[in-house]
Amino acid sequence: MPVTPGLAAAGLYAGLLALVGIWLAVHVGRKRGALKIPMGDGGDLRMVRAMRGQANFVEQVPLALGLLTLIALFGTPVWVVHLFGITLFVGRVLHGLHFTADDAPGWQRGAGAGLTLLVVLLSAIGLIGHALGAL
Repeated sequence: MPVTPGLAAAGLYAGLLALVGIWLAVHVGRKRGALKIPMGDGGDLRMVRAMRGQANFVEQVPLALGLLTLIALFGTPVWVVHLFGITLFVGRVLHGLHFTADDAPGWQRGAGAGLTLLVVLLSAIGLIGHALGAL
C-alpha cells in the first residue's frame, strides 16, 4: 500500500503524540520516585493527579488517532488531516500541562479535553458521511 500524504500526516501526529505519552509516563515515574509510592496512588492527591493525566491520554488518544488514520485512508484532503492532527496534538499538550503542574490553570484541562473531543467528533461525522455515501 502506498503511503499517501494524508497517511504520512497521520503518522506524523501519531509519532508526536507518542512523545507526549512518553512525557506523561516519565512524569508519573518521577512523581512515584519523589513521593516514594511504588504502586497505586498511595492516597496522595498529587499522585492521583499525575496518574489521571496519563490515564486520560491513554483513554482518549488511541480513538482519536484511529479516526485520524481512517480519515486519511478515506482520502480526506491532507490539509484537513494536518488541521485535525495539530488540533489533537495541541489539545493533548495543554491537557498534559494541566496534570504535570500542581498549580496549573483549569483552562488547560478544559481546552485540551475540548480540542480532543472536537477532533473525535468531526472525524466521526466525516467518516459516517463517507461510509454512508459509499454503501
